[in-house]
Amino acid sequence: MDLLERFHAWQEREKAGIRQVVDFNPLEDQVLPMDFTAANTDLTDEILDDTAAFSNWVAQQLSEKDCRYGIGGYNEHRTIYRRSAHFDTAEEPRRLHLGVDIWGPASTPVYNFFEAEVHSFKNNPQSGDYGATIILKYRLDGFDLYALYGHLSLASLEGLRVGQHISAGQQFAALGIPAENGNWPPHLHFQLMFAMQGMEGDYPGVCQFSKRAGYLHNCPDPMLILNHSFKLNCVN
Repeated sequence: MDLLERFHAWQEREKAGIRQVVDFNPLEDQVLPMDFTAANTDLTDEILDDTAAFSNWVAQQLSEKDCRYGIGGYNEHRTIYRRSAHFDTAEEPRRLHLGVDIWGPASTPVYNFFEAEVHSFKNNPQSGDYGATIILKYRLDGFDLYALYGHLSLASLEGLRVGQHISAGQQFAALGIPAENGNWPPHLHFQLMFAMQGMEGDYPGVCQFSKRAGYLHNCPDPMLILNHSFKLNCVN
């Protein structure tokens, strides 16, 4: 079996032990699928260029649908990255999103989904970047998996050390405010990688479309883990 097949098999075997990444009561809470492609014509440049207006837009969507979180983004070709030069390159802009975003209030607790250790952590402060970032390493059945948790509070980095054990179900971070999360509306960028390719405290969360196949091969769909958190109580 290749790594993706092994990962599928592992999460099926271990589904009883995979914990929530954020608080969620499937009997009461709902999540709202959020589309940040060109199909979303509500997000004007005026909104995207103003982080407060963008944050208010997200909060309004969740309030109108009575949803605890917004969610989505894996393998999504997004137009919202035109708000930051961080995603522009000379030959081709980066627009393809490699993780899943969970949109919710700042200070929302973030939990570890399985036994892990701290691989690396870093503040990536450029506007449009992750801000405070933690990467955990999971030693599964004969292979390693890494999870990047981005747009965290700066306080989440305090006291961490490389190799530190993080228990399944343990809160180890919280969502950051725009001033410390890369100037975004509060949300968690959750991304999985089979290999870190020599990087520490960072890994591309958005790639050029022409490099899509290679990145998606290394970055499996995070919903394989998040489905255990949300049971996909989604509204449209």
